[in-house]
Amino acid sequence: MEDYKYLTKNMPPAEMLKAIKALNGKWQMLTLLGWSVDDIADKPVIAIANTCSDICPGHVNLRQVADAVKSGIIQAGGIPAEFGTIGVCDVSQNGYVLPTRDVICDSIELMAGAHEFDGLVLLGSCDKIVPGMLMAAARCNIPAIMVTGGPSLGGPAFNGRPKTENTAAYEAWGMYQAAKLSLEDVLRVTKTVMPTIGSCSYYGTANTMSCISEALGLQMPDGGATPAVFADRLRIAKASGVRIVEMVKENIKARDILTFESLQNAITFLMATGGSTNAVLHLTALANELGISSDKIMAEFDRLSREVPQIVRIYPAGTEDYLMEDFHASGGVPRVMEYLKDILNLDVLTCTGNSLRENIENHIYWQSKEVNDEIIRPLSRPFQKDSLAILYGNLAPDSAVCKPAGIPEHMRCFTGTAVCFDCEEDAAAAVSELKIKPGSVVIIRYGGPKGEPGMREMCNVLKFMIGQGLGDSVALITDGRFSGTNNGCFVGHISPEAAEGGPLAFVKDGDQIRIDVDNRTIDLLVDDEEIQRRKKQWSYTPKKVSGYMARYRKLASSAGKGAVLSTDKI
Repeated sequence: MEDYKYLTKNMPPAEMLKAIKALNGKWQMLTLLGWSVDDIADKPVIAIANTCSDICPGHVNLRQVADAVKSGIIQAGGIPAEFGTIGVCDVSQNGYVLPTRDVICDSIELMAGAHEFDGLVLLGSCDKIVPGMLMAAARCNIPAIMVTGGPSLGGPAFNGRPKTENTAAYEAWGMYQAAKLSLEDVLRVTKTVMPTIGSCSYYGTANTMSCISEALGLQMPDGGATPAVFADRLRIAKASGVRIVEMVKENIKARDILTFESLQNAITFLMATGGSTNAVLHLTALANELGISSDKIMAEFDRLSREVPQIVRIYPAGTEDYLMEDFHASGGVPRVMEYLKDILNLDVLTCTGNSLRENIENHIYWQSKEVNDEIIRPLSRPFQKDSLAILYGNLAPDSAVCKPAGIPEHMRCFTGTAVCFDCEEDAAAAVSELKIKPGSVVIIRYGGPKGEPGMREMCNVLKFMIGQGLGDSVALITDGRFSGTNNGCFVGHISPEAAEGGPLAFVKDGDQIRIDVDNRTIDLLVDDEEIQRRKKQWSYTPKKVSGYMARYRKLASSAGKGAVLSTDKI
């Protein structure tokens, strides 16, 4: 910043040339864009990384949000410089989605490194975008702030629910397969479940990661859950534009906020709210960018999953009655942080320039002072003892993840008969043909980071089975992922994955599998000698892929390590 003050009209030509060279080309580029020397002489250049597109309702409003951010930057005396990056929606349900997280992170790093921005505003909303941007903030380590686009509102009542959300359409299709619903009603649900723009209205991965960015301290208070169509969404965006300029002047960098202690807070928040299992992947990847080992952060997930009870219920975490708009109205992230204050690291710095303690003490609940205690409760009256769990066993020596918040109580300890599929498509076909019976453990393997490649979500199969009435009698386990909207007895992220010769590859139809959530175990009930015999007979032919996906498969680590791209393999 010191070089800017010398760019005045009275500067001798030789000194001006020297100052221009010191700016590494920024001065020339900005003048070519219409900025004057007086404009840029002492103003920070703030990048806005925006995933706005016309393809996804969670991104389409980011054009308006970006304009509000720019207004704040200019008001505070900065120069906004917007650029775009990709933003894939998880509805695509294929292996391309998770790999985009790393592309997003890489693209922001490259832009920030090339142009040496003074500050960075990250505009995103959906599942892999927010974590990719958080990773980029940690990697670039310049002043940075997250601004999300907000969730949509819920749809009309359906099947006993007072409100519906996007994935009700999948359940409706499962009901149609079981002759419980007409095709006309399936289409009616599909057309009405998401009546506004925004990310999904339930507490899935998109909203989990948006709220976590606030819990981490990198998003302004109330930024995580304010609906996309609320005026507050634009007020928060403008305030964020003002704040990023102040952060540059105060020299508050991303890693001053993103620390091991703030990650502990984020994990505590995740456990308390029953968020998406995908957050385990993403916070592990963020920890990797901060130089924190996967073993250390997974140990924190395991510890806090046992210590932090679930004090929030938003669909699908134990309720069908409440969506994100209800969570926001009841106080949202700030209310949860207030209720958790006795077990949080309160002295961590946040993007406001204040500590978390100060944010909690000074927060004004504009929506309502009242708390709906069917949505948010204090620690003294939790809904249940746990919401997410890390499992280990002979099926998952390195780890697996499940979501007790969405598991029926009687299925917390479940033993069932394996029905094996080597891809999601085959499993979906079997479900649609009503071949899955109560007492089954459906296995979908070769769906991990290397096997798919890309670790696709197994959302649809589980939703179809729930629609068929199997949600409380069938389990599904996979080395792939699940959507944040999934509920039922499911276990994902099984590591090592089948494509790397993990034990999931050796399961056979008819084997017995035991899932014990309370004891944090998942086991194949076959003796070790037989497992080793099967291992020796096992063979695997990877899918043929090319381009980026071929590079991704070569570099991707296991889910237990956050599915990060390992530079050790280059």
